[in-house]
Amino acid sequence: MVLVVSQESIVESIEHEIKLQLEKLPRKELAKKALENSKIILVNSKEEAIDLLNEYAPEHLILSCKDADALAGKVVNAGSVFIGNYSPESVGDYASGTNHTLPTNGYAKAYSGVSVDSFVKKITFQKLTEEGLKNIGNSVMAMAEAEGLDAHRRAVELRLKEN
Repeated sequence: MVLVVSQESIVESIEHEIKLQLEKLPRKELAKKALENSKIILVNSKEEAIDLLNEYAPEHLILSCKDADALAGKVVNAGSVFIGNYSPESVGDYASGTNHTLPTNGYAKAYSGVSVDSFVKKITFQKLTEEGLKNIGNSVMAMAEAEGLDAHRRAVELRLKEN
């Protein structure tokens, strides 16, 4: 768990509340062990917090602050975002219809959680005209050459020479 806070005045009360809540858990020893790797990070502003969180790309991101809706619009890397004080992670896991299988370890920078879309087969189609290939052919050949893919380059070159 990483807790990012922009107000130093609330850090102590959060740490105190975590200790209180731990004592109420039947598996408190397991929870304490999990929290050993947790961090509280104090930042100078909410903008800095969002920048840090987007870089961290958390599996679960809970925006528990007054302007959570506005901040949510700035999130670009997270597995699932929980907006506001009434949106705990447990609701996303069990009841709100979102996903419980999410990217971990920063993979939210490149991947989404598993969803119905993950099980949909997609096929892409492309059809160029002669003019279309003439318009983009040189760019395609340059990229293929840069990648060392001579056959790709020649596939375009030969078609352009035919005309």
